Amino acid sequence: MDENFLLSTPTAEKLYHGTAKKLPIIDYHCHISPQEIAQDRKFENISQIWLGGDHYKWRVMRAGGITEDKVTGDAPDREKFRAFASVMPKLMGNPIYHWSHLELLRGFGVEEPLSLENADEIYDKCNEVLKGYSARSLMRKFHVRALCTTDDPIDSLEWHEKIKEDPTMDIQVLPAFRPDKAVNIDKPGFAEYIGELSKVTGRKIATAEDVVEALYGRIDYFGAHGCLCADHGLDYCMFENPDKMDAGRAFSMAMEGMLPDKKLVDTYKTFVVAACAKKYAQKNWVMQIHFGCIRNANQVQFASLGPDTGYDAINSQSGVEHVAPLLNAFNENGGLPKTILYSLNPTDNTALATIMACFQGGGVPGKIQQGSAWWFNDNRFGMRSQLTELAANGVLGCFVGMLTDSRSFLSYTRHEYFRRVLCELIGEWVESGQYPADEGVLGKFVSNLCYQNTRDFFGFEVL
Repeated sequence: MDENFLLSTPTAEKLYHGTAKKLPIIDYHCHISPQEIAQDRKFENISQIWLGGDHYKWRVMRAGGITEDKVTGDAPDREKFRAFASVMPKLMGNPIYHWSHLELLRGFGVEEPLSLENADEIYDKCNEVLKGYSARSLMRKFHVRALCTTDDPIDSLEWHEKIKEDPTMDIQVLPAFRPDKAVNIDKPGFAEYIGELSKVTGRKIATAEDVVEALYGRIDYFGAHGCLCADHGLDYCMFENPDKMDAGRAFSMAMEGMLPDKKLVDTYKTFVVAACAKKYAQKNWVMQIHFGCIRNANQVQFASLGPDTGYDAINSQSGVEHVAPLLNAFNENGGLPKTILYSLNPTDNTALATIMACFQGGGVPGKIQQGSAWWFNDNRFGMRSQLTELAANGVLGCFVGMLTDSRSFLSYTRHEYFRRVLCELIGEWVESGQYPADEGVLGKFVSNLCYQNTRDFFGFEVL
């Protein structure tokens, strides 16, 4: 993994080293804790910052034969690091091999491949380097200019307020509105959550329309805290006619502890999501829609460890065919916002690229976006596939680029990984004669996809 890692042509090398490498990062979708940013957390050791909360690494550790006590359990942090190191040499072809070594190299200056044999030496070296870092200094080291966290509508945003009030903070940190618990009427705990939403908003919530009004109030609250985007996580993309009477029936049943049938569930979801989309459009927010995931497939482990612990998978029934009628419902409701669409199922790439082309317009470049290769697809093959499908069926030059979707302050190297893959692919196209070898045009193209388009599309107040 030398300086020309993945850069297989002279054009790729020029584009990466001359343009992409120098650009700052805007991480517009992540799961970093705003509390840890506000408090400028210091980490005691490499395991805490590197393995804590990282379900990508947890999955390969389990697959590599590591017992749960050394994954999420109470084993000493050094032993967890040694356990992960023992699996690393087996990860040929897995992006975690590349990500992890980029994190070690950029964060700690570790150049040798990690293995069980050198795990203790590298653990001690990283811990020594880590003494000089905090959450914010790591963000500065990776040249992070702005980021959006992921926040529930009932969140007080107190940590965002503390960040904003801190005169020493030079990175733009904004909340992102994530109303999944108010949308997913079919999930356990829905009625209890609505009770919490009622308390926070100070309004009685007795109908589906009341849910919408409560969310509108929280959208305004988030907007007052600088929010620029919303994010909706759907197991599958749904669509039913958003009839308010049927949505109300579904809501009443769920509040009484009954599970409505799938049609009523999807009616309620469509009703609430379409109403939110209208509000986002009014506020010029970006709406992100993630779908195509089987959540918590291993119910025994879910019961033991909870969500986001590495037991999700790709849903072959993603509902991609419902994206078109859903966007059309937004449009007919007078509220089609700037939208980014992500399917976890890579076979949906072409469908998404063609569907979104049907809803472009309004003078906004790339108003409807196909999101970057997401989750199980943010590897070299998945990124190249997403970029190629978007280029073939859309306008690649309007793409808003990469995000980390991560809980780690070290994972900004995923932006480097993406930029290398991007330059590699463009270099191949240029050197095979598919696009002119104009350095000025190419440099601007790469700059847009790595930084400028993101800044302009969301409206971040950074240079």
